[in-house]
Amino acid sequence: DVTFGNLEGVLLNEGGIPKYCSNPAVCYAFRSPEVYAYHFADAGFDVMSTANNHAGDFGDPGRANTMRVLDVLGIAHAGQLTKPTASWEKDGVRYGFAAFSPNTGTVSINDVENAKAIVRELNKHHDVVIVSFHGGAEGSKHEHVTRKTEVFYGENRGNVYQFAHAMVEAGADIVFGHGPHVTRAVEVYQDRFIAYSLGNFNTYGRFNLRGVNGIAPIIKVFTESDGRFLYGQIIATYQSGEGGARIDAGGQVIKKIQDLTREDFPNANIRIDDRGYIRYLPQ
Repeated sequence: DVTFGNLEGVLLNEGGIPKYCSNPAVCYAFRSPEVYAYHFADAGFDVMSTANNHAGDFGDPGRANTMRVLDVLGIAHAGQLTKPTASWEKDGVRYGFAAFSPNTGTVSINDVENAKAIVRELNKHHDVVIVSFHGGAEGSKHEHVTRKTEVFYGENRGNVYQFAHAMVEAGADIVFGHGPHVTRAVEVYQDRFIAYSLGNFNTYGRFNLRGVNGIAPIIKVFTESDGRFLYGQIIATYQSGEGGARIDAGGQVIKKIQDLTREDFPNANIRIDDRGYIRYLPQ
């Protein structure tokens, strides 16, 4: 019924204030033509996070125009300090959404008390509360949920385990993580679903898509009307060359999530079968 994605970049035809890149070989400023947003609407996205390290690539003009374009298309969004939450209703269910990251201009993943207050308030007025976070170190060496604060390139990218649990305790029903550019484990905590990193979904250009960098899940989460987890389904995708998601009939990322979840959450009350179904075993 509801489709979520992380929008990592700016929707802006021209102008803006490009961020400073000391080394353009490893630093990127993402700006896409506004018309590209129609692809998000055509694909069925209902809500998008604007809390990530590229949302401010073209300064406040880029932030403002991105939000304007999403508003025009009727796509809910949140994560900027000027737009920390979103609310909408679909099929009689009231949804609330909040997004967090460690980056300037976004609602901070590292101010856990403020994040809890935001989620508690959403929980008062909505049936299902969805939380997105952009956090954790990047790359193939950082596939695991360490349960510690992760610092990468000198930036505090949060303790995503602590953060996700705190959000559920505050009233979140589904937590979607992204940021590491690789897939991480999944968990059910207090009957609520958590995905610690959704990996690279749709990428373009000169990025590393080799091995685990090029496989990622689309995760379908089925819940009760109050957000309690019922079951999930991992749909495997892969990318190669210059990117672009394709369905992976070999299901590589299903095996990866099976292994990571077994290693990082050995006592988890879920089972993931080879078709990608996530079954919940209440204790």
